Amino acid sequence: MKTQLIFVLTALLFFISVEADSQNDLRIMTYNIRNGMGMDMKPDYKRTADVINRFHPDIVAIQEIDSVTNRSSKRFVLGELSELTGMHYSYAPAIHYDGGKYGIGVLSNEKPLHVHYLPLPGREEARVLLIAEFDKFVFLVVHFSLTSEDQLTSIGIIQQELAKIKKPVFIAGDFNAHPDSDVMKLLSKDFKILTPPEKTYPADKPEECLDYIAIDRRSYKYVLFQNSFVVNEPEASDHRPVLLDVKLSR
Repeated sequence: MKTQLIFVLTALLFFISVEADSQNDLRIMTYNIRNGMGMDMKPDYKRTADVINRFHPDIVAIQEIDSVTNRSSKRFVLGELSELTGMHYSYAPAIHYDGGKYGIGVLSNEKPLHVHYLPLPGREEARVLLIAEFDKFVFLVVHFSLTSEDQLTSIGIIQQELAKIKKPVFIAGDFNAHPDSDVMKLLSKDFKILTPPEKTYPADKPEECLDYIAIDRRSYKYVLFQNSFVVNEPEASDHRPVLLDVKLSR
């Protein structure tokens, strides 16, 4: 009887330990969805959601997404993706566009504690930084300007925000910059890029690496495991999604 009790208690402690450990596992995706417009130039939000659902991410950084624009038939696209994936949504409009708005967003299994956004420079179109705080980390989403000067200024703004945050910080998005660019070199002073320098754009025949996921360097010491790859998805958007599995020690 005593032996059985010890076995049961040991098993219980093991499962509690596994459960607690798994709470520090994260699967992160970044995906420029081109508002659900595939390489066939047809909008298909279910197809976009199917790509996300196929990989069961905990959190997704979304770029290029409409909110009740005329071209989207007045549909709130991120809300529809939220319903199709069963995830919470957070939206940050960057510009007014075609009777509605256009911007970036987050889909997450966990409901954020707090969400806000800040303007970023973009001379071809205004940009925005989305900041979503969760229980154990903060998630930043970007879709940088096409202009290097604007990109460098954006990193300065991100550095200022980073200094205010005490939790581990992930940043993800379409940076519109190559791995060896001055922009990514500057970002790398404060962030450790966790995804491979593989080409993500255009989706059907990738020629450029533009999409990344990174963690702030203060918190990189807590990374116990990481694995990442570019998803072989050539049709649903003009960018391929990037996926990261990461385990933190806290």
